[in-house]
Amino acid sequence: MAAPVRRLCHIAFHVPAGLPLARDLQRLFGFQPLAVREADGWRQLALRSGDAVFLVNEGAGPGEPLYGLDPHHGIPSATNLCFDVADAGAAARGLAALGCSVPVPPVSVRDEQGAATYAVVSSPAGNLSLTLLERTGFGGPFLPGFSPVPSTPGPGWFSHVDHLTLACNPSSSPKLLHWFHDCLGFHHLPLSPGEDPELGLEVAAGSGLGGLRLTALQGPVGSAVPTLVLAESLPRATSGQDQVEQFLARNRGPGLQHVGLYTPSIKEATEGVAGAGGQLLTPPKAYYQQPGKEEQILAAGQEPNLLARQGVLLDGDRGKFLLQVFTKSLFAEDTFFLELIQRQGATGFGQGNIRALWQSVQEQAARVQEACKGPKLDAASCPGALESSA
Repeated sequence: MAAPVRRLCHIAFHVPAGLPLARDLQRLFGFQPLAVREADGWRQLALRSGDAVFLVNEGAGPGEPLYGLDPHHGIPSATNLCFDVADAGAAARGLAALGCSVPVPPVSVRDEQGAATYAVVSSPAGNLSLTLLERTGFGGPFLPGFSPVPSTPGPGWFSHVDHLTLACNPSSSPKLLHWFHDCLGFHHLPLSPGEDPELGLEVAAGSGLGGLRLTALQGPVGSAVPTLVLAESLPRATSGQDQVEQFLARNRGPGLQHVGLYTPSIKEATEGVAGAGGQLLTPPKAYYQQPGKEEQILAAGQEPNLLARQGVLLDGDRGKFLLQVFTKSLFAEDTFFLELIQRQGATGFGQGNIRALWQSVQEQAARVQEACKGPKLDAASCPGALESSA
């Protein structure tokens, strides 16, 4: 491997001036300001919740934002993953030798708190770039060049980034898997016994309905890197777009679709986010009416009515459960959302949830379409059933 990564430092976003992403992360999700930099037409604000750090790059300056790359993408989105490495210079040279594009060669930045060296590498996942950061000995709260921002302790709903999900073009997962393995030291994490790394886990939605192919990757042994999940659509006979295809169209290609934020209490986090005005997706009622679902929820020590009211999905058995709830997109373009996740011994990603929710959505859509065939019904009588479930 050319540049084994050791930990995720931060996730960077590029947004136009005035877009309220930084404000929403604070007000709706309990992130607290950590450090800020204003220079060269950019305002860069780092925000933290536990070990999860988001860097919001706002503006469009004449040069590159510090520690990143101006993607000239035109769509607000998550555009950069910053990883800690032992030697940024050696990492950049090794990746270049493998044929990787290194648009920002190693740069050293220093202030009174110490120094850091970084390089930016293009990834094969659309507009997503990767920053390789070396900051041994730096003593500041974030990175050289940033000023600390005084803040009060936040609610502490989220402790760290659980996983990162990339929406990929059809049949591209094997290529991406090999790239992340050969370049950064990731390795295949089976989601089912005997899983073929080249095929991943196929979660079929039903006859002719397509589904998802999920391929999970772990960071190098001994690293503190979140799991990376590659998601691509399976072929289907029906018309319309699934959630991955919608992302590819709106983002104008592959990219970081969502980030899973780990919470020790999904009940507290969901109530806090909803109470602050955050918009959470509501699964169809049919999800909670599946045979055995109530018993499964009770076996996990949860309350069925409460989970249904909060829109929390639950999957698992044998004492190992996964609880998930999804936000609506943080951008009007519908290019990025958050997942709130709590694990009770489970290590997967809710395969049963994906299949059951997909089928529930399709069934609900069919019912709405059938109801809309009546001659006396107008558009106002036929709400979009998929809006809160895509």
